[in-house]
Amino acid sequence: MRWCRLTVTGQDGTVLARTVLQGSGAPDLGAVDEVARWALWATRVGASVRLGDVAPELAELLRLAGLAVHVEGEPEGREEPLGVHEGEEELHPGDAAP
Repeated sequence: MRWCRLTVTGQDGTVLARTVLQGSGAPDLGAVDEVARWALWATRVGASVRLGDVAPELAELLRLAGLAVHVEGEPEGREEPLGVHEGEEELHPGDAAP
């Protein structure tokens, strides 16, 4: 089952990566983790993540995890930009400094 198409685009519009997230059943937290990892990498390199053909189950899990898919402007080809909400990280004893 296809859960979504994921595209990482640089600031100049260059496609840096493109993949399809899929699995044998409904998406789970592993799929959310995969999207979050791509979004984190994209943020670190100054790029953006766009999701297309998002399965309703995955969209709901992303919303519950705080990785809501937001429509900014008019989506192209049913793709929606991924809005990643920034938050403060909590340091614990033994954690490496950021």
